[in-house]
Amino acid sequence: MTTSSRYDHYKSLTLKHHDHGILEVIMGASQSANKKLSTADHNLHRELSTIWTDIDKDPDTRVAIIRGEGKGFSAGGDLSLVEDMANDFNVRTRVWREARDLVYNVINCSKPVVSAMHGPAVGAGLVAGLLADVSIAAKNARIIDGHTRLGVAAGDHAAIVWPLLCGMAKAKYYLLLCEAVSGEEAERIGLVSLAVDEADLVPKAFEVAQRLAQGSQTAIRWTKYALNNWLRLAGPTFDASLALEFMGFSGPDVHEGIASLRDRRTPNFDPSCPL
Repeated sequence: MTTSSRYDHYKSLTLKHHDHGILEVIMGASQSANKKLSTADHNLHRELSTIWTDIDKDPDTRVAIIRGEGKGFSAGGDLSLVEDMANDFNVRTRVWREARDLVYNVINCSKPVVSAMHGPAVGAGLVAGLLADVSIAAKNARIIDGHTRLGVAAGDHAAIVWPLLCGMAKAKYYLLLCEAVSGEEAERIGLVSLAVDEADLVPKAFEVAQRLAQGSQTAIRWTKYALNNWLRLAGPTFDASLALEFMGFSGPDVHEGIASLRDRRTPNFDPSCPL
């Protein structure tokens, strides 16, 4: 089904309206023919930060589903974007604002959000994936917060939601070590709502979305608003983590992190620390 004109300016996200007021938000649809993972370049990062305010104001949308096309849910930040952030103060401040808005806009979107994560789930896409009101992962999905591997603090969504979902001990283990979490393990520790076989992922997401769309909209939206006060209480923690992440983009470790990713090798960070 076609979408309203309010979404015409979106180029990196593919948006499809379905029956019962379900809006499907697809990352990487334009890359799927080449079996590529969706990477958050300058434009996709910006669109992921603004789409939630448009969904919030869209009278035709009751529920949003966010998913990835191709080999995975999301591959994290495009290395060109990361390099620009490390080298350009203006880019860094713009992306910081987008990263802040992405988190708060998902939290404050009045419409419920369902995520369907398969394959690798990293970076800006993972922010929306784990902040979704109902997060569904394929059992073989690989959820990775890649910040410390890059040489910057785990900002984005991590500090605001991981300890609340899976507890501080598990959050520290996975965030400090940059360890991958399978979808099956993510469900076991409470990081996601459900884990299903990959073939059942999108149908399950639509099943959940349809149930939400056919329920009492005031009851569902007000319940979401009340529950998300737990996340709003963690706002100062998130703001600090994001500031520390972006301070890291001005330091030396991120350059080694970028180089190691380009060279497909283990990073060799300087063991000295100014703290």
